[in-house]
Amino acid sequence: MTEFSQAAFAISLKAGRSDSSRDFEPAVDFAETLVTSRQNISPKRLVEPAPRLDQLRSIFRAAGAAPDHGLLSPWRFVEVPTCKRVELAEVFVLSLLDRDPGATLDQIESAREKAYRAPFLALAIARLGKCEPPIPILERMVSVGAAIQNMLIVAHSMGYGSGLTSGQAMESPRMSHLFSLGEGEKAVCFVNIGTVSKSKAPRSRPDYSSYVSTL
Repeated sequence: MTEFSQAAFAISLKAGRSDSSRDFEPAVDFAETLVTSRQNISPKRLVEPAPRLDQLRSIFRAAGAAPDHGLLSPWRFVEVPTCKRVELAEVFVLSLLDRDPGATLDQIESAREKAYRAPFLALAIARLGKCEPPIPILERMVSVGAAIQNMLIVAHSMGYGSGLTSGQAMESPRMSHLFSLGEGEKAVCFVNIGTVSKSKAPRSRPDYSSYVSTL
């Protein structure tokens, strides 16, 4: 993307309006390219370097710009630093053994290894307990998803790869205990961010006509 396009995009966002729709064209092109070029990257292919502290602040600030009916901020994120990965690995292993006491050594090692993949790892948590005003849970989950997507897009704009991971361990009481989940809070997924070690071919996107209709 050219410097002009990026500058036009930034200017249009600050201005909030334009005297000509043509002034927005570079910004629209930039935004569409940014969104449609992002790929979900397996944590196995995410390596150092991770985003810097100032970049992480920008990524987390982007989450706060998500649509939020009732201004509830129905999300929170818990970063898992390197020094805490061993505790997460233990939860993955014990959660597996809770579900399958006969798990093989390979399965146990695979569960443990999941905690050490991406250089940046954070758990996305949905806050779905009672609230005022009483916003439906479905609306709050939409907000959580939008907050996560904002983070992924900003990370992509910085040149990093990202991916979301979940699994049966998300429902484990051990996971709830490790991350101190409160009443009404649900572990949604892990956000993985890092430098892409090996790119993959762009996947085809569905044509919008397949999911858009007119009443």
